[in-house]
Amino acid sequence: MDLSAKAANVEDILAWRDRYRLEMDCQIIHDSIHSRPGWTHEYLLFAGEATVGYGSIAVGGPWKGKPTVYEWYVAPQYRSRMFDLFSALLAASGSATIETQSNDPLLTVMLHTLAQNVTSESILFHDKLTTAHSPPGAVFRSATTADALNISPDQLKWHGVVEVEGKVVATGGVLFHYNRPYGDIYMEVAEPFRRRGLGSFLVQELKRICYEGGNVPAARCNPKNIASRKTLQKAGFVPCGHILTGTISR
Repeated sequence: MDLSAKAANVEDILAWRDRYRLEMDCQIIHDSIHSRPGWTHEYLLFAGEATVGYGSIAVGGPWKGKPTVYEWYVAPQYRSRMFDLFSALLAASGSATIETQSNDPLLTVMLHTLAQNVTSESILFHDKLTTAHSPPGAVFRSATTADALNISPDQLKWHGVVEVEGKVVATGGVLFHYNRPYGDIYMEVAEPFRRRGLGSFLVQELKRICYEGGNVPAARCNPKNIASRKTLQKAGFVPCGHILTGTISR
């Protein structure tokens, strides 16, 4: 049976992406790339005349000049031909790099089989524990326009600050650049107030806001950022994967 990959529009892969999201059942870090004009090329995969999956190639933003496979799905009944289908995608797209989250089993297999110089860009976390931190003198409140967080008014309800003696010492929020209902938590604590548990307290409260809005909190950090890693874990996050990149070995 002839296997091939053919260029397509993002509309052509929407139904396949729904199947991909359902099977992943987690936050998908690169979900928003599809909606950014000029950032991605899409391909449908074929076995003979039958459409059997799709592949997405990042070509814009930080991937400009190095076409990168970042999303890949094959219907279960055709997964015995995954390597041949992936070769067809590489030939059609001219991709030089693979970037995937390690909790994506299909593309991670391709990465570790076909790529070299594999490195981790981020550690991924999902929420597993409820905490009850309450640092002495610390107060959490929702962000307001007076906090000058450089966000739009509609984002204020997803952001918060920690005050100590009436002074804002930590800020953070929940971003929804990725697949709903997952929200990505970020935060920053002013240098003089670090190592007091304020970061974990802030993350804990941002998790609460996320859940109260009907969403699911998630987070990530640089593998070398030990302080951030410890803060997230203290707030109940548990590591669940990595963002991995590797250069395709021809």
